[in-house]
Amino acid sequence: MRGQIIVGWGQLRRAGRLAIFLLVALLWSASSLAADRGALFKVTGNSRTLYLFGTMHVGRADFYPFEPRLAAALGAAPTLALEIDPTPAPQAAARAMQKYGLAPPGTLTPPALAPRLTRALRQAGIDPATLAPYKPWLIATMLAVSEFTRLGYDSTLAVDARLAALAREKNIKVIELESIDSQLALFDSLPLQAQWAFLDETVSEIESGKQQDEARQIAQAWATADRTALDAIAARLEADSTVSGRFMREVLLDGRNAALTNGIVKLMEREDNSVAAIGVLHLVGKRSVPALMRERGLTVEQIY
Repeated sequence: MRGQIIVGWGQLRRAGRLAIFLLVALLWSASSLAADRGALFKVTGNSRTLYLFGTMHVGRADFYPFEPRLAAALGAAPTLALEIDPTPAPQAAARAMQKYGLAPPGTLTPPALAPRLTRALRQAGIDPATLAPYKPWLIATMLAVSEFTRLGYDSTLAVDARLAALAREKNIKVIELESIDSQLALFDSLPLQAQWAFLDETVSEIESGKQQDEARQIAQAWATADRTALDAIAARLEADSTVSGRFMREVLLDGRNAALTNGIVKLMEREDNSVAAIGVLHLVGKRSVPALMRERGLTVEQIY
């Protein structure tokens, strides 16, 4: 009997060690599959709470599933607020592109830029003839996105699109803080001469490899929730004196942050526990959305 008891305890101890090992392995596996990505904030004020998440407009399959805290916040949310709904009616997107993206008849690429632009487009796998009717800002934007594509990221796996799909699966309302018209109108606000400079700078950065390096750094910082790296990117943007750098900082980021903040605050006033998800670069820098919310007396806690 004593021997049976000793053997039994030994089996239990081994089984216990095995169970602990399996539990640790399971937890490690789950955390690696659902790692912290982007940036997540908890905003509180007037007895209301909102979760603010920083997204990317491209993605990869290994970005998902979302980590448990974000998934739980979304699961409990009555509303998901995005910059724009990533699945708009095709007709509305086409109308906006026609309105803001088409160049005036007779618009010609500057001779010094034309051959370089052709090379950059072909390198990106884009037929130059298909973009001939479009304005320089749109061509520059497509080239910038193509650098993410060359690194293995996919716009069909975009973070905001995945959030919208999950919300709809759970019957959570999806609202827009902006519109596709308002976003395209911002790009089109650049005078034509500045648009050509924007495109020329984009091509130069592709030629030097800087554009791909920047895309890699942004994607890596998002994928690892690296706040230090995101702050460094914001600091570089703050110091960038190029046409494209100033436009990014003054118009596309700082110029939109006040309106995005207003929309999010109004959502908090209407509902509790909603989730707002906007581009992660709106959440860093001196005039970021979290900074503006703090100025309005809200408590903003960074979770990661």
